[in-house]
Amino acid sequence: MNFKYLFGYSGQASGNASWEAKASAKRADTLAKIPAEWLLPKEDLDKAANERNLTGPFINQYLSPDDIAIVEQGSVPLVEKMSAGKLSAVQVTRAFCKTAAIAHQIVGISLCTPAQLEGLFSQSQSSHHAYDDRTTACTSLKDQFHVKGNATSMGYIGWIDTYEGNPDPNLVFNVNSQVVTELLALGAVLYCKFGETVNNIIGRTLNPINQNLSCGGSSGGEGALSALHGSSVGLGTDIGGSVRIPAGFCGIFSLKPTHNRLSYRDVANVIPGQTTYASSVGVLGNTIEAIHLVLSSLISTEPWLRDPNVASLPWRQNIADETLSRAGKGGQCTSAGDKQPLKLGVLWTDGVVTPHPPVARGLRLTVDAVKKAGHRVSFLKADGGHDINRQLDLSGEPLIPQLRDSFTLRDPMSLLKYQALTIEGRDYEAAYSDYWNETANAEDGRLPTRRPLPPVFLALNPPSGMRATVVIPVTRADKNQDLADPDYAPLNELDAKNWEAYDADIYDGAPVGVQIVARKYEEEKIWAIGKLVYDCLLQQEAQ
Repeated sequence: MNFKYLFGYSGQASGNASWEAKASAKRADTLAKIPAEWLLPKEDLDKAANERNLTGPFINQYLSPDDIAIVEQGSVPLVEKMSAGKLSAVQVTRAFCKTAAIAHQIVGISLCTPAQLEGLFSQSQSSHHAYDDRTTACTSLKDQFHVKGNATSMGYIGWIDTYEGNPDPNLVFNVNSQVVTELLALGAVLYCKFGETVNNIIGRTLNPINQNLSCGGSSGGEGALSALHGSSVGLGTDIGGSVRIPAGFCGIFSLKPTHNRLSYRDVANVIPGQTTYASSVGVLGNTIEAIHLVLSSLISTEPWLRDPNVASLPWRQNIADETLSRAGKGGQCTSAGDKQPLKLGVLWTDGVVTPHPPVARGLRLTVDAVKKAGHRVSFLKADGGHDINRQLDLSGEPLIPQLRDSFTLRDPMSLLKYQALTIEGRDYEAAYSDYWNETANAEDGRLPTRRPLPPVFLALNPPSGMRATVVIPVTRADKNQDLADPDYAPLNELDAKNWEAYDADIYDGAPVGVQIVARKYEEEKIWAIGKLVYDCLLQQEAQ
């Protein structure tokens, strides 16, 4: 197979062309890199545009049985088979590239919203044999990670064929993000990139499970790609939910670590000087085991030796193992030795916006499954838009409609106000931490345990700086079960708008996930708790 055709972008858009022309040329060039035998006829694209659910049987009709057998496996069994010589990296990579190519077309081109893919196989056919000895998972990347020889636009037209808008030939296509170098050293095959869910290059990518809905963002391309089995594991970034929201919307798993647990060195970003609540490199995958594989492997490379901003903290498998030992098969509580059951706090609502019926049911299912297993449950834009507008001015492209209110150019926040808000955020984190600690000895049913453990959150996120967070899929919206209460009295105007937006028919089939939150640097624990809670859900479903 000639890998040079797999999506690598090499076109040179004219500096004098309009932003629309540059965007069109970019889309056309990406499509032209797909092998002819993988291109779908117009009638199939039209059919995809009118299908509600593009996953499973729909996309599988374009794949061979061997392709399906590969892409529907998790990353861990694939790595094991490659290590044992039962599958080659070329076989696995080809299957994922083909699936990603089909996903690109059915989730995007037919909807005038090209999917979030820009493949990385710019190597020539003569070099593809080098991948035969690779035994680590194929990994997709958000279009913030630089990979030598490949474009990174992050959705900005003015960044096409540049290095973050800089035309310096010493930088353009010549930089690897540190995490990319680490993945390559681990033997990973980096086969495609996905971008922002909505921008002026790709348009909008919808949810392939229910095309009435969004796939979430901003790492929504990975959510859509994973739902279509075009990826089994990928890296995104998250500051306000950008790996967690797509995971929840698309029925997959994610883990957003503390921001300096993985390297952000040489990763493109929006408003890079904003560090009060810094963005994190996060992992999304089709299985909870894939999350562990990539996160623990990256940390094993000791990234703090190359990036001084990374915490010098090895992966502590003993913490994950100790947490897992608190339950047996199916997540059932074990009383072996001095092990205690999990103790989870649940936030049913933040008191501002009431969760829609499918979300509330998903949380109830999670609580019921955890309790049934024997565990305990308790109830409980600073720069004025200048950075974004500066990147848009490179090409003259406009803000997408969804961001016009939030990022319309205005005077930057004063330093004193910025500092005041930073202090306010710090104090809120401290107050939240004090409340969390107080639950340790509470006598009102709130986490009556000797030390607090992560509460489960759904509608409200605790302060950004204090959490390691995992998202697991729970159920799907059901129009026959998840009916809106016609007598519901909204809490406020925002809640009323949110409640009015719910339509059981439109949301039918949409994935529902829950978010489980821990303290800073508790990635090992929160991963293990996510696995145990998911095991409890599987056990309940089996019964």
